[in-house]
Order: sequence, then structure tokens, then C-alpha cells
Amino acid sequence: MPSPRKNILVTGAAGYIGSHIALCCLLSGEYSVVTIDNFSNSFPEGLKRVTKIAQDALPADATEEDKKALEIEVFRGDITLKEDINQVFEAYKSKGGIWGVIHVAAHKAVGESGEKPIQYYENNITATINLLSIMEKYEVYRIVYSSSATVYGAPKQIPIPETSVLAPESVYGRTKHMSELILKDVCDSKPDLWRAIGLRYFNPAGSHPSGEIGEDPRGKPGNLLPLLSQMATGKFAEEGLKIFGNDYPTPDGTCVRDYLHVMDLAQGHVDALAALLRDDIFQNQASGTGFGGSGGKYKAYNLGKGKGMSVLQMVEAMRKATGFDYKYTIVGRRTGDVPDLTADPSLANKELGFTCKYGLEEMARDQWGFNKKYPQGYETKK
Repeated sequence: MPSPRKNILVTGAAGYIGSHIALCCLLSGEYSVVTIDNFSNSFPEGLKRVTKIAQDALPADATEEDKKALEIEVFRGDITLKEDINQVFEAYKSKGGIWGVIHVAAHKAVGESGEKPIQYYENNITATINLLSIMEKYEVYRIVYSSSATVYGAPKQIPIPETSVLAPESVYGRTKHMSELILKDVCDSKPDLWRAIGLRYFNPAGSHPSGEIGEDPRGKPGNLLPLLSQMATGKFAEEGLKIFGNDYPTPDGTCVRDYLHVMDLAQGHVDALAALLRDDIFQNQASGTGFGGSGGKYKAYNLGKGKGMSVLQMVEAMRKATGFDYKYTIVGRRTGDVPDLTADPSLANKELGFTCKYGLEEMARDQWGFNKKYPQGYETKK
């Protein structure tokens, strides 16, 4: 008999990144997934498709029990409310309990964060504190946290190692930095119990190659590639593309970012879940935090390809994938943007076994694949 799957709570699993993480957890054969989501920036349909993709990947002789294990249980709730989180853990007391948590749910737009700082601090920090509080109540001490490369601010060293000084320059980046500090302090407080890994995302792009799930934010996308992809369907095309600054110290003057395929990013979370059980990676936390060592088991890793691409290069890649002739105008710099965020992913490669299997062409192809198939996103009628 195969060992039963462990129950993993993925907060915000209906979202772009959360849905791909949930899928990789299911495809691993190791985990079942439960989520809490308020669907403020996502759609329940995405979770149904995740289950279908996972079930379709089962062998022909899979049992009904095998298929049932791939169904995602959904709790509609808000993680800024302790009682909403509590209901999930309480419900799973009779189902073997929650083995670990992947905390994805957050507001994530750099520009918007400067306009709505209170909302961002409440949603990103209060929610994290509430989640950790309920985890402790139910004696669940394993967590993988979705952090961000924005914690580095404008780093002096490129590519960026995890030991770089953490000096975020946006409200969003500060919420991620503060949440990492909270995790570190919690792990320090009970070093024999808590284990946490922070994953500092660089720039996820693309979607599952099936085109069945992808990035479909409510309203206008705040990130470059989903905006370009939606423009190719006709949405927002009349407005044209605004490029924030072309006077940065980069090869073409536009910001450089480290783009990685969302499926590679998602698999990094499965790698991190497995690594939580290893003592050896926590023996030198100072190599992977940016704020010194301690006695607790908290460590952060960069998830990126280690190769930067400029805004104009990404526009060209999407032009080739979609055939759409993008019109753009150069406007002033955006508050919180920094010239270059390119990862040094060698620590994650070495200690987590993290690798990037997909290239730029596949990223652009798969980004467009979802929007081409579903031009109105998850609300498209087949």
C-alpha cells in the first residue's frame, strides 16, 4: 500500500501562483491540497481545472480513491480573520491534520502598494501573524513562505545572493521583509518545533503548458507579461503599453528582471516542503537569510533563473509568441522600481535541488497559451 498523502494548506491556491503550486503538490504524489481563499483576485474555476489536470495525469488503472485524493477542498474565507483560518485546521483534525502550510495569499503589486499601504500591511502582515498563531494552536510547525526579490531593494551585487543586505524600497517589499523577520523570530522562539523556508520569487511568467490554468487577475494586470498577453487578445490594447523609465543603468535603459517559468517556481515549493525535514540546511542560516544566523530553523532561498531580461526584451519575446504589434510609450520611473533584480539561485540549486527547466520561448508561449485559449480568462465560455 502506498503511504497516504500529507495534507498541505495552500493559502490563496486559486490565484495564479497558488494554482500552479497546488498542481505541483498533487502531481508529486506526496500531497493532498486544501485551500482558503477569498477570491478577491482569482476565480474558483481555476481550482477545478487543477484537479482535472492532476486526475488526467493518473495512470489508466487509478482507483476512485486515487482520484478523490486530487480533489482540492476549498474554504471560502479571509486570512486576516483568525476564525476563518481556524475553521480549516479544526475541520482537518478528523482528517489526519494539516501536515504543513504553503503561504501564498497576499497583495502583490509594487505600484499599488505605495498607493494603499494600510491595505497592504494589513493583508500581508496581519494575515501572516494570524496564520502562524492558528498553526501554533494546532501544533502545525512547518511552513513554506512566498517571499519576494523586492526584499533586496537596489542591491549592490548582481546576481543577488541571499546574503545581500535586505533594504526594500517599496511598501510591498517591506511587507515581505517584515513577514520574513516574523518567521525568523517565531523559529528562534521554539527551535525544536518550527521549521520555515522563505522563497524569494523573482519574476514568474508563463502557465501550465495545457493552457487550462494561467494568470487571470480581476481588472487590469499589474505585471508585465499578463498585461502583454491580454493586450494581444484586444484587452487594454487601445491604451497601449507604458514603460516606466528608459534611463536605468541597464543595456537598453529599461528595468531588468529575472523571469522564470511558473511551473519551475511551483516545483520549487515542492522541493522546499521536502527540505523542511532536513536538519543540515538549517545549520548555517546566515548563508540564506540576509539578516544573520540564529538558533532557529528558518532559511530563505532565491527562486530565479540567474539570467536577467529587460522590459523591452520581454515585449519582443511576447511579440514573437503572439504576433501582436505592441505600441508603447516611455513614461517616468515608477516608485519602488529598481534597475536590476537578477537572482543568484545557486543556493537553491545546491540545497533544494531546484532547477529551471523552461526557457524564455516556452514562458512566452505558455503565457499566451492560456489567454489565446481563454481570451476572457476563467469566465470564457467554451
